[in-house]
Amino acid sequence: MTPGFGARQAYGVVATTIFVVLLLLFVNKVADLLLLMFVAALFAVYLASVTDFLTLRFGLARGFGLIGALLGSIFVIGAVALLIVPPVITQFSELMNALPRQVNAWELELARLAQEDNLLGRILSPVGDGGEGGAGFIDRVFQQVSEFFNDVVPYIFSGIGVAIHLVSVLIMGIYMALKPSVYREGVIALTPPAYRELARDILADLGHTLRAWLVGLGIAMLVLGSLTWVGLYLLDVPYSLAFGVFTGLAVIVPFFGTIISTLLPALFVISSGGVSKALLVILLGVIVHVFEANVVAPMVFEKQVELPPVLTIISVLVMAKLLGFVGLLVAVPVLATVMVIVRRIFVHRILEGRGFHRIEKDAPAIISLATGDGVLVLPSASEVNIPALLEG
Repeated sequence: MTPGFGARQAYGVVATTIFVVLLLLFVNKVADLLLLMFVAALFAVYLASVTDFLTLRFGLARGFGLIGALLGSIFVIGAVALLIVPPVITQFSELMNALPRQVNAWELELARLAQEDNLLGRILSPVGDGGEGGAGFIDRVFQQVSEFFNDVVPYIFSGIGVAIHLVSVLIMGIYMALKPSVYREGVIALTPPAYRELARDILADLGHTLRAWLVGLGIAMLVLGSLTWVGLYLLDVPYSLAFGVFTGLAVIVPFFGTIISTLLPALFVISSGGVSKALLVILLGVIVHVFEANVVAPMVFEKQVELPPVLTIISVLVMAKLLGFVGLLVAVPVLATVMVIVRRIFVHRILEGRGFHRIEKDAPAIISLATGDGVLVLPSASEVNIPALLEG
């Protein structure tokens, strides 16, 4: 090995390291924009799926199919909003008014339990300290939760920023749904020629996975919200419709949304219905979620979206910590995307040794044999390859 080769190799390593560091810094600076692009891609997957259905079903041009998908979505959302939004707003207003009184009731109950049990008193300290001992246990819980999700409230109430982001997502999603091949082939063109078939297969797998997740999410939200509303209504729990809508929306945050949507209505009936009714509400939540996980999910979710629960929980925590409120919403589709890429590249191509180059089949050949009457061309030669022909 010549001395110059070692120097060139060292320079190459240094240059690659600098490039990776700069790339990571750039990604960190534009992480919010990349997240918006991912949300727009999810919206485009939904629009493209509905558009494809309309174009195949009714023979429409893609532009008219996209317009039909947009108008149909607006109609469905508007009809649902007119049906449930007024009572939901009323119930949520009453719920917000009742929340401070309910929190005070929880504090008093916890203070009573802390006085009766020394161990519980040490755990819940400084509950019952009044103004001298600091905030109570419930206040501290709320404070810790708000510190963990510190971007949620500013993001929700920064109206102008949310409007800009929402319009950007809608416009980008519409353009990507109108001509998906342009953006798909653009991504494929950025990969080396030897890997382009692999890139095309991975993008197709990603689209299939995200479509399955979106369909499954919509059905799960509808089933969980409806069953929770009916169950709480039969148990005579106040604000049953509001809790049902909240349960449906909480599905998008796995595990944590399940816990909160199950415990919150139970806590609201402790003071009026007692512990027994609260346990019934918790039992209802457990039954509804078990039914959804074991009956509904296997019917609507495909194997491509089966995610390990531990990885799902970790992804929710990591995305919430890094990106706040929007990170919670996209944690599962981001994890599904990462799982597809890891499975198709790292597992199949590296660990299983399939390599990155596409294996081409032997090109068909036409074999001509001389006969007394001229030339005989085998009729099946254009349909088989040479090894198969020789084996035959």
